[in-house]
Amino acid sequence: MVTTVDQLVAKARAGLARPGPAEAHAAVAAGALLVDIRPAAQRAREGEIPGALVIERNVLEWRLDPTGSHRIPEAVDHDVAWIVVCSEGYASSLAAASLQELGLRRATDLDGGFVAWAAAGLPTRSVDQGLR
Repeated sequence: MVTTVDQLVAKARAGLARPGPAEAHAAVAAGALLVDIRPAAQRAREGEIPGALVIERNVLEWRLDPTGSHRIPEAVDHDVAWIVVCSEGYASSLAAASLQELGLRRATDLDGGFVAWAAAGLPTRSVDQGLR
């Protein structure tokens, strides 16, 4: 059976409660962690969200698995609330679904990604400069 990428994304999103920018901003204020999975060139072009952890997609599962030897200090257990961010919210849906398969039940992604966050007027900064 062949699956299209659109079907794969739809399947991933079926298991996610995807917050929009305002809801994600409030979740971060309540303790959720934003994880920016965009490559360096894309962050340089688009900007960053202050306070977001930068973990590129190719190592995400290794860094967030609380049982793994390559985890980051914030990956303390399976109940951490992770909100994955990509540019427009497609790759992040696939990544969040993968994290849920690891048992990170509170993993999700930002609906609309960085583009939606910036369009909502939430804090961003250029890679080379301060807040915008």
